[in-house]
Amino acid sequence: MTIPSPGTVTIPVGPLHVALEEPMYFRIDIDGETVRHLEINAGHVHRGIEYLATKRTLAQNVILTERICSLCSNSHPEAYAMAAEQIAGIMPPERAAWLRVISAEIKRIASHLFNVAMLAHLVGYDALFMHVMQIREQAQDIKETVFGNRMDLGAICIGGTRYDLDEESVAWLNVALNRLEPEVSQIEKTFRHNGSIQRRTRGVGVLTREEALACSVVGPVARASGIDYDVRVAAPYHAYAEVPVEVWTENAGDVWSRAMIRLHEALNAIEIVRLCLRKMPDGPTNIGPDPEVPAGRAVAKCEAPRGELIYYLKTNGDDKPERLRWRVPSFLNWDALRFMMHGAKVADIAVIVNSIDPCVSCTER
Repeated sequence: MTIPSPGTVTIPVGPLHVALEEPMYFRIDIDGETVRHLEINAGHVHRGIEYLATKRTLAQNVILTERICSLCSNSHPEAYAMAAEQIAGIMPPERAAWLRVISAEIKRIASHLFNVAMLAHLVGYDALFMHVMQIREQAQDIKETVFGNRMDLGAICIGGTRYDLDEESVAWLNVALNRLEPEVSQIEKTFRHNGSIQRRTRGVGVLTREEALACSVVGPVARASGIDYDVRVAAPYHAYAEVPVEVWTENAGDVWSRAMIRLHEALNAIEIVRLCLRKMPDGPTNIGPDPEVPAGRAVAKCEAPRGELIYYLKTNGDDKPERLRWRVPSFLNWDALRFMMHGAKVADIAVIVNSIDPCVSCTER
């Protein structure tokens, strides 16, 4: 533990604070306006949800896991279903694989736009914040129209998907994407060239490649520090081997780089969804009624908006899992804050925390 030097002041941020969406306690030692040390205290929203999963059937846990996290809500049942399918030896229909990609990428667009909107708000550019949130509403409208819900999509089931797209839905979705893409492209240009954004994010919260590797960070946080890793490319699942996933990296490792990675991924997600709509084959979307899952164990992973999400499932032949556990991206990315914060200014604390796109609820199981 670092002992504060004479003249160092300790300030608490959290567990309830205007700059935090969820409860987390930061003990920050500052010297003047400069951060010298950071300690993070978690455990304020522990829900015992892994225990609850063992009291529900395998099919019911598809619904439960979707409620672990709002912005990554589709990724949790996605990885969970993949683990159950491994144990049961189930191969979802080919059309379901493409439909799963579509739901994952639509969710990625909305999640990334929300994060960069919050960044604009935290640097004091509220006009841009409101503009980005207005554009995000287009992504929310897509979710509501296609899936019937603006947050929890209910798209996944063990053995496939619970939704399908007819010709009318495909045509509508293409029009919506054509309207959304230039708006997201304009936001990317604004973040790339706007002086107000540049002054508050360039060189702020730097995480070097070596530090990123030491902390094992994942997702946009890792790719902003030059680490070329994306589960969709490194270990393709669903139909990702047949779609143009672009693993974009930056080398500066600062707040600006992490925002640019997310905006680029949002644009790439639009391209991926378009291709899926063109190439998606006909056929069933799932294998039928809830399948029986024998005794066994499996590990499955997917690329959630925040990064690599890993699920471990152990079954004993009963209709309830014996053990269910997950490792979320935020669990790794939180640790990197001690590097990002060191030497930062007090005014940049909230900006840096937002840049890792943290989720407390899914981290604290």
